[in-house]
Amino acid sequence: MMRTLWLAAAAFVLPFQSTLADPPANRVTILYDAFGNSPAMKKDWGFSALVEYGGKRILFDTGNNAEVFAQNVKAAGVDLRRLDFVVISHRHLDHTAGLSHLLMVNPRVKIYVPQEVLGGVFGTSAPGSFYRKEATLPEGMRYFDGRPPDKIVLGTAWVGANFEHVDKTVEIAPGTFLISTVSETPGTKEMRELSLAIRTPEGLALIVGCSHPGIERIVEASSAIDKRVRVIFGGFHLPAAKDEDVSRIATTLHDTFKVERLAPGHCTGEPAFAQFQKVWRQDYLYAGVGSVIALP
Repeated sequence: MMRTLWLAAAAFVLPFQSTLADPPANRVTILYDAFGNSPAMKKDWGFSALVEYGGKRILFDTGNNAEVFAQNVKAAGVDLRRLDFVVISHRHLDHTAGLSHLLMVNPRVKIYVPQEVLGGVFGTSAPGSFYRKEATLPEGMRYFDGRPPDKIVLGTAWVGANFEHVDKTVEIAPGTFLISTVSETPGTKEMRELSLAIRTPEGLALIVGCSHPGIERIVEASSAIDKRVRVIFGGFHLPAAKDEDVSRIATTLHDTFKVERLAPGHCTGEPAFAQFQKVWRQDYLYAGVGSVIALP
């Protein structure tokens, strides 16, 4: 079958023929990933998902290629003009490249992005006091002639985008939260990442991008909202992780945090898919591109 149906789980995969023009449903649709069974959806490295809950439509990330993103959005029957808001987890290209297509279709949609000071790509700012001054230099050798503005506004590739920068965990709609964590991993150190948390009657539904700060840290941060985690979608950033590290993470998520269901994708990695499937068994949810998974 094109979709795997877990009857034992409250979250299940719906028929792909279900159109998103139907009455609002509580579900997650995987729009972008490198694996999947749908012949209508193109596979590519990256991640994007449409989250529908409580009448809200939330786009989470936009994939690695604007043309592929546009094709998959069309194949899934998603109308980007009807989004309530967008969440970009972090600055990496395989989560942001579809923004160009999104902004052509819906140029003023609100887009929540991580706040980054210097080096960010979402048009942030820095105080004029961030650098040391040297008053003995001649004016022509001093930044801004020695009279810097109070705030230095940094540019973005997406001029005119309606970005709202987030630097802490915040409730952006009733029962809908953004969890802000910062990576401590070499290579992505100090990079802020946003994860989406939806409060359901049975616990949180978490949608993560790459989990650069660590999936365990993200789940731990989510416990301030609700200690119960119903299901996690997205990338866990374990494609080259050692088996013992994957096993440790599986044990922490399953036994310590009591994560009930897992729907991993993107950069989680094939060996991690296999290990997680053994641990969660019937509560492991297939989430390849084109999958539509119900939420409680």
